[in-house]
Amino acid sequence: MKIVLIHPNYHSGGAEIAGNWPPAWVAYLAGPLKEAGYTDITFIDAMTHHIGEDDLRARIAALAPDIVGCTAITPSIYKAERVLEIAKEAAPDAVTVLGGVHATFMFKQVLSEAPQVDVIVRGEGEEVFLDFVRAVEDGRWPAEPKRIKGIAYSADGEIVATAAAPTVKNLEGLTPDWSILEWENYVYIPLNTRLAIPSMARGCPFTCSFCSQWKFWRDYRVRDPKAVVDEIEDLVENHGVGFFILADEEPTINKRKFTAFCEELIARGLPERVKWGINTRVTDIQRDKEMLPLWRRAGLVHVSLGTEAAAQMKLDLFNKETRVEQNKEAIRLLREADIFTEAQFIVGLDNETEETLEETYRFARDWNPDLANWTMYTPWPFTPLFQELGDKVEVFDFEKYNFVTPIMKPDAMDRATLLDRVMHNYRRFYMNKALFHYPWRGTGFRRKYLLGCLKAFAKAGFARTFYDLGKVGYWGPQSKEKVDFHFDDSRQIAEAQMADWEATADRKRKAAERKAAVRDQIKAEKARLAEIQAGARACGGEDRVSQTPAE
Repeated sequence: MKIVLIHPNYHSGGAEIAGNWPPAWVAYLAGPLKEAGYTDITFIDAMTHHIGEDDLRARIAALAPDIVGCTAITPSIYKAERVLEIAKEAAPDAVTVLGGVHATFMFKQVLSEAPQVDVIVRGEGEEVFLDFVRAVEDGRWPAEPKRIKGIAYSADGEIVATAAAPTVKNLEGLTPDWSILEWENYVYIPLNTRLAIPSMARGCPFTCSFCSQWKFWRDYRVRDPKAVVDEIEDLVENHGVGFFILADEEPTINKRKFTAFCEELIARGLPERVKWGINTRVTDIQRDKEMLPLWRRAGLVHVSLGTEAAAQMKLDLFNKETRVEQNKEAIRLLREADIFTEAQFIVGLDNETEETLEETYRFARDWNPDLANWTMYTPWPFTPLFQELGDKVEVFDFEKYNFVTPIMKPDAMDRATLLDRVMHNYRRFYMNKALFHYPWRGTGFRRKYLLGCLKAFAKAGFARTFYDLGKVGYWGPQSKEKVDFHFDDSRQIAEAQMADWEATADRKRKAAERKAAVRDQIKAEKARLAEIQAGARACGGEDRVSQTPAE
């Protein structure tokens, strides 16, 4: 059984400014496959190597695979669909498989627009994909597809989703094959060292309205801290990794296990060999403020905070369950612990104005994080907020759903002005940091790291890859009138996907109506009993009403 796994060649000018990110998904898929005896696996990282279509077609044809697998987040979905179209051209007999968060929730959209996709793996892929590979080998695919849990496919003109597979309960049983990656290609620019993205937990107990992680992973599970450190030690010793970022949405949720993780890193002497960063919530920083020195001793040097907004109404809209004043406090605590801070601002909702953007800049200066990002609001099509926005969403070209392109058009400004004002914030913030902060803020590692971050920004800015500025034609305020985001207006929501959304919305509406009816019935019954009780008291029988027949 020959298996080819491909990472699509998609670039957006966002997170890539910090370096090339290793596609961890392929390691987590390849590990269980190889343990099950499927060792003929080839990985093609078309993104990192900027592999064009002709080259990709030739490589697939030469490999003659039985199965071609690809993954996609929302902005890379069209590139992934094209990868599998090329695979069908180069290896007509190969089974094409697509996984990832977008395909999981939008499988009706994908199967409607991309007939070259034979199968979609929904949710966590390790166990489902392994079962599917076995099904291809023993003939259950395509003979008995409904026996395979966790997939979706087209059959006789209909889109079929089989029963959902259970989530992976034994995370310790998953051994990723990190050797499948060519590690010299994955470099973290600020420190000029190899970068890894291991995982400590899956899922998130919070339900932020703009996020999909809690929906994709379903339940929250945390790995054994020692097993995570085993994996990191392997990455350091055998693959030369010098910096890692935990893939978790919020690795600090479980305080006990995160503390054990830090202590285990220290016990093995790893902080001298590898530094690391995380994303987390400001409330965890405040809760664990006494633990911050331990985090720093464990090698944690960079924390990206989901501050998200400078206005409380936005935090409430996002269901963040935080307060604006907590953001400043969390940044101060991290700074005092000698941990670099990165503040994230989500901008570009319908009520955005030049004044609100200016407000985020003032807060960024006041809070004084080491880094700040202004991220364009991107309404994932499978999140609650997308459904609530309704007709306000005008762009269905998912390739532009990349956090750097203004998908939403604010009522008070056009998209080009929004981009210009965001760039205005970036220019002012980082000019101030470059002149008065980074070169003079401490010595040794601190200075090296901050200047490395500045180098990453400068490199992306010079190449015009930052925020896709070169592609959209933005060169400063004077170029606003010529900015073109190249939205593909032909992209629309497929009828099958729309019908699915409407059916889901109808079920939710009817469920809400049933709950409301039950509440009204209970309220009416309580009122009736209260009326009876009041009448009984008026007749001098207050004790009798409360007595049971037995009394």
